[in-house]
Amino acid sequence: MTQALTQSYRDLKVWQEAMNLAESCYKITKSFPKEEIYGMTSQIRRAVVSIPANIAEGYGRRTRGEYIQFLYIAQGSLKELETHLLLSIRVELASSQTVNTILKQCESVGKLLLLLIRALENKNK
Repeated sequence: MTQALTQSYRDLKVWQEAMNLAESCYKITKSFPKEEIYGMTSQIRRAVVSIPANIAEGYGRRTRGEYIQFLYIAQGSLKELETHLLLSIRVELASSQTVNTILKQCESVGKLLLLLIRALENKNK
């Protein structure tokens, strides 16, 4: 779905899925030890919130180029989030089963972001 078919960024499937991902990450980090509140908990939450926030901010920009740039920033935050999640398994803050469920959500958001970026880039051609 592209911007022309939507009334708001909230209508975008990618934004909706990114919000679901953020909700999942907030839930998983609630069980992290309190000493991680300024460490891994903060890093995961900051990265995941950046994804839907950048999708929304890009949607509100004046040019398609700016919009695409914010979608690429969201994509970068998604990769950062995946890295933090994988590390949380390694340092035994979360189970691989729990994290793998969230990583599947990450994969879905990543595919939707790529589709939207390609659709917007193809409009320039």
